[in-house]
Amino acid sequence: MDETNGIVITKIIDAPREMVWKAWTDPETAKKWWGPKDFTAPSIKIDLREGGKYIFAMRGPKGSEWDKDMYSAGVYKEIVPHEKLVVTDYFSDEFGNKQDPANFGQDPDFPEESTVTVLFQELGKDNTKLSITYQKPQSEEQFRAMEKSGMIDGWNSSLDKLAGALKS
Repeated sequence: MDETNGIVITKIIDAPREMVWKAWTDPETAKKWWGPKDFTAPSIKIDLREGGKYIFAMRGPKGSEWDKDMYSAGVYKEIVPHEKLVVTDYFSDEFGNKQDPANFGQDPDFPEESTVTVLFQELGKDNTKLSITYQKPQSEEQFRAMEKSGMIDGWNSSLDKLAGALKS
């Protein structure tokens, strides 16, 4: 957690930077890891260009409260191949239309949209430092809602899946 910059999640992944980049930008590769442990990714759509949209779905374990398709979407604001993605991020329907985070069980103060920067830093030929930064929102209430949402644990679980998917 970084009180000045927002929420920062990092992980060292034992894979070349090009493979980690592909895991974020290729729909079939993203389906292998998107979502926390025991979640699946039934649909991943990526229009990888500045101004293009992504729509990612995840589904929780069968019989759980999360046993439904849940969507997030956003727009690519900046793309530096193999180095950086800057995107907007929000809860959405299956068409990428913005939805109220409260409809997804989030605190009413949870921001409707965030700006996220994903950095891919090469640490030698077979290691990549991945950093995901959620820009600090306008209000302290929104920031606290993000902290309490479980997003950090969710991301850490998802990134563990990413690391595992790139080993196989």
